[in-house]
This record gives sequence, C-alpha cells and structure tokens, in this order.
Amino acid sequence: MINFLRFRLIFFFLSATIILIGLFSIFRWGFRFSVDFTGGTTVEFEADKIIPRQEVEKLLNQDNVNFIFLQVNKKTIRLTTKETDNNRLNQLKKKIEDSLRTKLITQRLETVGPTISQEIIRKTCLASVLALGGILLYVSFAFRSFNFALAAILAMIHDFLILLGAYSLISHFFGAEIDPLFVTAMLTTMSFSVHDTIVIFDKIRESIKKEPEIEIEIIANRALTQTVIRSLNNSMTIIFILLSLILLGGQTIKFFVLALLIGAITGTYSSPFIATPLLVWLEKRKRR
Repeated sequence: MINFLRFRLIFFFLSATIILIGLFSIFRWGFRFSVDFTGGTTVEFEADKIIPRQEVEKLLNQDNVNFIFLQVNKKTIRLTTKETDNNRLNQLKKKIEDSLRTKLITQRLETVGPTISQEIIRKTCLASVLALGGILLYVSFAFRSFNFALAAILAMIHDFLILLGAYSLISHFFGAEIDPLFVTAMLTTMSFSVHDTIVIFDKIRESIKKEPEIEIEIIANRALTQTVIRSLNNSMTIIFILLSLILLGGQTIKFFVLALLIGAITGTYSSPFIATPLLVWLEKRKRR
C-alpha cells in the first residue's frame, strides 16, 4: 500500500500555486469572448501568401473598421467586428486583396445579434448551475453522506478554476476565445472530474462499512493504491486521443481540444490528490 496522503500538503501547495497564477491572469488580462457572447460578426479569410498583421491593421484603420479582435496567423486572417453586412465585408475583402496583392478565400462567417448572445449567456449560466446542483444531489444520494459530496464538489471547483485560469493565459498569448465549444469542454471537465472521484469514493465507502474500526486515512490510501492504475490507464487513453487531435486536427477545434486536455489532466490529478485528502479531513472532523 502506498501512502499517498503523506504528500497531501505538496499536492495542495501545487494546486494553490497553479490556481493563483490562473487567477492573476483572469484579473490582469481576462478573456477573449467569441461573437456568440458579445454579438457581432466574425470572419476568417485564407490568403495565398503570408500576410503581415501590421498591414491588415493599417487597412482596417484606414477603412474605419471598428474591430473587436484581429488575429493574423501566417496566411489566415481572423476578424471580429460589431455586427455588419455582407456588402461591407466584401468591400473590405476586395480592399485587402488589392492592397496586398493576394487572393482571399472566406473560410468562416458568423453573425450573431445582441439578443441571441444574451440568451446564450443565460443558458450557459443555467447549464452550469444545473450541472453543479445535479452532481451535488447525486453524490449525496449515492453515498448517503454530505462529506463525500462536498469533497467531490470542491475538487470539481478546483478543476474548474485551473481550466479557467489556463484558458485565460491561452486567450492572452494565443488568441483563444470563450465560445460554446469552451462551455462544452468546461461541462465535460466537471463530469470527468467527478467520474474518477466516484470510483475512489466507492472503494472508501465499502471499506468503511466492512471495517469501521480502521482509520479513514489507511482506508483512503488503500483505495487509492487499488484504483490508481485503473484511473491512469483510463485517463491516458483519453489524453493520447486528445493529443492526436491537437497535432492532427483542424484549426477550428484546436482550442476546444486543448481545453478538454487540460480538463482531463486536472480531473485525473484532482480525484486522488485533492478530493480524497479533503474527504479524509472532513471525515476526521466528523469522527471527533
């Protein structure tokens, strides 16, 4: 049996450090929100040669285009503006082609009005609250213990904060946006986090019923030893698939897959090293 809980302070310190870095990024730089949340038009052009960002920005300023976000990555131009019509975009496209002597192909065009964007924000918040409440109720009912549910929820919040902080850094340095795909990744991370936690907690619950006289710390270490290989095998399968998608997948899903990868890693880590020590601490307080 491996004494995992002996290193719980190291695990807590590591998690606290990562979360604090993420919170610094959130408060310092925030996020880039997609057109789905802000309303407006997003267009993506593919050129036949490498385009300098400075030249594109200069043309936009000359044409009085009030852009919210501009990203130029080699031959790809991604632009988000306040809601505009197709004629205006076609004029802008022609001006870039004529000025930079290139040919642009429209790869993506999305327009979302402010009413729709507000509705998406409301539904996103509602989905998150319902998911959190549903998980809390399910774990409480399944284990007949509030401590088990509380430890699982705290570990899930831990994963949520790490994902948000990491995505804020990715948003600042690489231009990732908060969009419906990120919301999907966030909700998937919440479920992935609880999935591994339930497996470990089930082992702990069984041992408590069979051997109530044994200390909770010994029971938890034994449960972790019995489940760690299974959890790693399961998680590594998912992680390898996500890594393959990042390396070989398309540009449009790159940040979505990256968010899933961060969630898979943090979920694998938090179940044994955050949720279980928290449960042990809560159960020790209960038995005093």
